[in-house]
Order: sequence, then C-alpha cells, then structure tokens
Amino acid sequence: MAFLNYHHLRYFRAIAHDGTLTGAAQSLGVSQSAVSVQLRQLEDSLGQPLFLREKKSLVLTEAGRIALEYAETIFQSGEELVSVLGGRPTEKRRVLRVGSVSTLSRKFQLACLQPFIARADVELVLRSGSLAELLAQLKSHTLDLVLSNLPVRRDLENDWHSHLLAQQPVSLVGQKLGRGRRFKFPDDLRTTPLLLPSLDSHLRAAFDLILQKHGIRPIIAAEVDDMAMLRLLARDGGGVALVPPVVVTGELKRGQLVELHRFKEIHENFHAISPSRRFPNPLAEELLKTAKTGKAIHR
Repeated sequence: MAFLNYHHLRYFRAIAHDGTLTGAAQSLGVSQSAVSVQLRQLEDSLGQPLFLREKKSLVLTEAGRIALEYAETIFQSGEELVSVLGGRPTEKRRVLRVGSVSTLSRKFQLACLQPFIARADVELVLRSGSLAELLAQLKSHTLDLVLSNLPVRRDLENDWHSHLLAQQPVSLVGQKLGRGRRFKFPDDLRTTPLLLPSLDSHLRAAFDLILQKHGIRPIIAAEVDDMAMLRLLARDGGGVALVPPVVVTGELKRGQLVELHRFKEIHENFHAISPSRRFPNPLAEELLKTAKTGKAIHR
C-alpha cells in the first residue's frame, strides 16, 4: 500500500503554486534538491508523474491536477480541524471550474449554471475569454469544462468532446416601427443600420451569405463580439441587431424590442467542450447530464 506523507504534499503544493523548483524552495526555506527529492518520493508513492517540464516551468499533468485538488482538500481539512476545535465550524465544498467564451449569451450561461449557483456544497469558478484561451486552460487542467457557441474538432494532440446542449433560432430584432409599418425582408436591409456580430462569428458568416444572395450592401452601424452589448445597442435604438431572441427575452416581453424577422437557415448552437480524462470532475459530468436532459437549458 502506498504511503502518503504530509510533508511530500506540502512540497508538491508549493511547486504547483509557483511552477518552479527554485521558487518553491525559496517559499519553503529549503534547498532546491530537498524539494526535488520530496517530489520524486511522492511520485514514486503515487505511481504517477505529477509534472511535465515545459520551457522553464513545471506544468501539472492530469494526475498532478487531481493530486493538487486532494492536497488542497487535505490542507483545508487541517485548517478546518483548527477552526472546529476553536469553535469556528466550516463546511467542505467541491469546486467546479467552467470557462465561457466571451461572445456567449449570458442568459444561456445563467440557465446552464443555475443548478450549481445556489448549492452550498459547490464553489463555482467562472472564467471568460476567447475559445483558444479557454481551450489552453482546459488542456492544462485549470478548467473542467468550456461553454462555447462553436464545436471543437478533435485532433491527434487534443481529444476534445463537443456536447450539443441547445440550439436557438436567430432573428433580426429592433425597436417597433412606427405607424403600423412592417419590416420588409430583405428590402429594408438596404436602408436599415445594422448591429452585427464580428466577422469571426459563424452567425455573421451565414448572414453575409444571405445578403450576398439578395445583392444587398449593408449599412453597418456597429460590429460587436459581445451579445450583451448588441442587446444594449439595439435597446437604445442603435439599429437592428442580429441575435438569438433568447439574448433579448426581457426586452421582447416588455415591448422595448420586437422580432422583425426570424431566419430558418441560421441557428445559434450551444456546446460544452470537455476533454478525455482518466479522472473527470463529477460535477462537470453532472452539469452535462443535467443540460442534456433539458433540466437546465430552456430550448
């Protein structure tokens, strides 16, 4: 049976936080060789490599990320022991780390994560950024799941899984036209200022094809890579926005905006990206299961 040494974990934790043997040794006040020996003994005891050397730093392996989570729990338990005996009881919480592409609908994110927000046993860590940035964090085991409006292709280096969670229609929305006027598609697009997603959006690519088909050169008031900003600009009368109606649900109900035209050929898909892991986070698995059964996502 493997023997787990508390001091081994302390040294390992310091290396994981600093990313170098030298920095960990300085923070612990010991020699670098002592830190190296303690790490090697822990890896021998667990039978797993805990770090990969990349350039001048040490990066956690998947086993290393799991070991760090347990190490943090063990040290937290030690702190809880002191707190409990000192009359200050605490509760243990599991961590779910989710990344979300910055262009993704906030309403979708909220619907997807809502079941975990109010749970006393879950600490939810949210990160936002580009898909490339978030996939890098997913690869380095600092995220458990990435929410995206695009699937990710698997390749020889990355065994990604793209789970389709929901699909939403896409529409042109704007303020109500006066005097009983109706929006005439596609003719009104020739004279109407448009609020569009940026050029790298798949929605924009599909919309541009439709414009090209009808021979329309659009009047672009703004190009925005954030759905929340598109919603605000449309609400304030900046133009007609190309968005999934779910983004402007509140404004549509209150009559601040109206749906002018719904596209049959354009959809916004919502995906959860997960990697193949020997030790998946059970909370991430629970999120996927809940979303796929429709308990968290309103389609």
